[in-house]
Amino acid sequence: MDVIQTINELRTRLKRERNSGNSISFISTMGALHAGHISLVLHGKGISDITVAGIFLNPSHFVEGEDYDKYPRTLEIDCSKLEASGCDIVFAPSVKEIYPLGLSYQATVEVPFLSERFCGKTRPHFFNAIATVVTKLLNIVQPDFALFGEKDFQQLAVCRRLVETLNIPTQVVGVPTVRDDNGLALSSRNGYLNEAEIEQASHLYQVLLNAKRKILEHSSNYSEIESEAIEALTRFGFTPDYFSFADALTLEPASDDTTNVVILCAVYLDSVRLIDNISFSK
Repeated sequence: MDVIQTINELRTRLKRERNSGNSISFISTMGALHAGHISLVLHGKGISDITVAGIFLNPSHFVEGEDYDKYPRTLEIDCSKLEASGCDIVFAPSVKEIYPLGLSYQATVEVPFLSERFCGKTRPHFFNAIATVVTKLLNIVQPDFALFGEKDFQQLAVCRRLVETLNIPTQVVGVPTVRDDNGLALSSRNGYLNEAEIEQASHLYQVLLNAKRKILEHSSNYSEIESEAIEALTRFGFTPDYFSFADALTLEPASDDTTNVVILCAVYLDSVRLIDNISFSK
């Protein structure tokens, strides 16, 4: 496995792969890799010849008061995990490599509507940062496939929309969420939780499953189910940010006619922000 830190070296290497007729998958991460990230690599290996994993802790994801400074930086451990999974190339650029003029002079990408809902309400900077850095990385790597976990459902929708509307010749592939045995969705931020909090956090998935069950029992009273879910989350010790029902294809608010539903939620457990979702057909 090669670890590459510059755009020019990566492009030279990938040009050779394309000239040899090899297809390329790309997985964008911020490091602190867990089994969910590795599942993306394994999926990429199944659909392409060469798998590239990006490790870039993007500073524009964070604003003052968020956890950029304490976010885990574990490049050596991450590379060991990627090599064991059969990843071919790791692209681990510096901030200077990605933003040579600094963030103040960086052109930005905005995906309207999809970026303004759910997590975008309380973190209004977040999806512009994602859309911008993903566009940059896709232009650098030029992969045939870009793989994203379904745990970050809104991010997946934003990336699909930007690829579609900016005519980027990459197929965005969603990969199912990987969960602990207790149902907790794997996340790098789970590392901030102690053992008791991890058990407490597992109730988030149970609340999602309960809301899904109520909908499948032919109830479309979304506001009532939302209120019950928020009450349950509060009872379990969470501070809810949102608990919402949407069309899984468009992220428009769910209605009686919606057949593909996604339930999205975000909560705080102490100072740790957790997100999760569940999607299904009814």
